[in-house]
Amino acid sequence: MLARQRQAVIIEEVRRTGAVRVSDLVVRLGVSDMTVRRDLDVLAARGLVEKVYGGATSVVGRSTDEPGFEAKSVRQLPEKEAIAAAAAGLVRPGTAIGLSAGTTTWTLARFLDDIPDLTVVTNSIRVADVLQQSGRTDRTVVLTGGVRTPSDALVGPVAVQALRSLHLDVVFLGVHGMAERSGFTTPNLNESETDRALVDAAGRVVVVADHEKWGTVGISTIADLDEAHVLVTDEGLPDDARAILSEQVGELVLAHVPGSGEELA
Repeated sequence: MLARQRQAVIIEEVRRTGAVRVSDLVVRLGVSDMTVRRDLDVLAARGLVEKVYGGATSVVGRSTDEPGFEAKSVRQLPEKEAIAAAAAGLVRPGTAIGLSAGTTTWTLARFLDDIPDLTVVTNSIRVADVLQQSGRTDRTVVLTGGVRTPSDALVGPVAVQALRSLHLDVVFLGVHGMAERSGFTTPNLNESETDRALVDAAGRVVVVADHEKWGTVGISTIADLDEAHVLVTDEGLPDDARAILSEQVGELVLAHVPGSGEELA
């Protein structure tokens, strides 16, 4: 198992139980005590766990907490892949689309290689890099300017001004959290304004967010739940959240994560 995969397992266990022991992880992951401790050091440095004697605990989140891109990129990897694949099915050849910054939209960008004649507008350097690497000559990539955030978004007046003059067929919006009262949120006030400009430029808004985002609230609302024409999430979404979102968003799409909840043959 690669370090990235081990760390994803550790994060999921911390989120599920609130704490992990080094001794338990050694057995579960089949690696040495020293390897587990190195993984915990990496995750603690990224702000994903808090190291304690003999293990690690979850970090109490705040509405202004904003993990960096690398920290978020190890979270919910299978779910993000499934969500990205489902969202890519909503993209039609020859259209103009927008991709907000974020690790889920970054994953989605990798699923667009086979779709011809796209114009893609993004405020993410990471997303733009992925799109350019595809080598398609029939693709136009527009990167807004702006000030860079910890999550590698370009935000602020320059980004907002660039987006206000555009008209996009569909915008794919990654979010920090989603909740019934606060809607879709971010911990960064400047990013909220830029994402709002993306939403305003869109003919359709597709939010892409894994089930762990439910109940998480950032300091600033990007959009209300009912402003999403489509929400693509995964089957891990709790039943109560499904009921609320089914009433609020235009369409709720639950992407299937291979291997989740499946019985062994």
